Amino acid sequence: MDIGICVASKIDDIDYVVRAEELGYTHAWFADSHMIWSDPYACLALAAQRTSTMRLGTGVAVAPTRPAPVTAASIATINQIAPGRTFLGIGTGNTAMRIMGYKPMRIAEFDHYLKMLRPLLRGEETDFAWRDQVSPIRHIMADDGFVNFDSIPLYVSGFGPRSLGLAGKHGDGAVLSIPVQPGAMTRTWEAIEAGAADAGVSIDRDAFLTATLTTIVILEPGEAVDSERVRRMCGAFAAASLHYSYDQLRNYGRASAASRLPGWDDYVHQMELIPAEVRHQYVHRGHNCWVMPEDAPYISPELMEASCVIGTREQVIDRLSTIASEGLDQIMILPPFDPRYEVLEQVAEEVLPHVLSSSTR
Repeated sequence: MDIGICVASKIDDIDYVVRAEELGYTHAWFADSHMIWSDPYACLALAAQRTSTMRLGTGVAVAPTRPAPVTAASIATINQIAPGRTFLGIGTGNTAMRIMGYKPMRIAEFDHYLKMLRPLLRGEETDFAWRDQVSPIRHIMADDGFVNFDSIPLYVSGFGPRSLGLAGKHGDGAVLSIPVQPGAMTRTWEAIEAGAADAGVSIDRDAFLTATLTTIVILEPGEAVDSERVRRMCGAFAAASLHYSYDQLRNYGRASAASRLPGWDDYVHQMELIPAEVRHQYVHRGHNCWVMPEDAPYISPELMEASCVIGTREQVIDRLSTIASEGLDQIMILPPFDPRYEVLEQVAEEVLPHVLSSSTR
């Protein structure tokens, strides 16, 4: 198994990525959420100039905010700086769109977007639909040093069976957000391969990347899961899963697993005191960086354990090894902002040497 980092894109925080490369992390996935963080492509350009071995890409780019040719040219620009080390992760905008008050891109629209994007990532021609007009397009100066379309893998983000099916249909890999628990990859692979089969695509599991987003906390001897240190090391990630679950309820009338945990009804009541027309600006405050004071009472041990990998060194290594044997290739960690270096160093020292593979994906 590889361990990578997911980065809350911040234009002056490239030292963090440089240190991750020095420690042996294999991938840096720069998050794309334009109403809370810096632009990921600007950050990727800086990281590409300051690293030499780490694979760099979006984690994940937001399809609804950029037309397919813009996305293809943006990542191919990075590949001109870091050839062979660049990848594109892309999704429907589960956070980025909701922060603006909109739902993510619909599955049918995402399917069409990926169909246009895939040939563009190879520098090939495709039909592009815009404002009721369809035109054949391609990058017409691809061989003049402006971009590099050689070997840019496409990793498709999927949370449910239909989006995972699109990863199998269009992608070279799938970006996941699944619990690191036995059996989780069985269901995931079923959905990926079903989508591939429906499209007449054959998947080589050894070449198809699967990566899931979480964070890791190594418990100290005798430490409780709800200690202040553990909350500091992973509370922001747990809060983000709370935000996601509320958005599911707000947008679709259903919630994810967080709705079955202590304090859920009180959390929903608190959120619904905020005027509906601006509520979208509050749901994701502090997203994956800090726990906001209003969220703190709801960061329960159950929520942290459901969303993060928490345990002794031996327990963490065992969990990662088990899910790797079931077909997960990579964990990408997204620690809270303030202790990010502390988490980076501890995971590199205590976990990375025991699980790292020799993968080149």
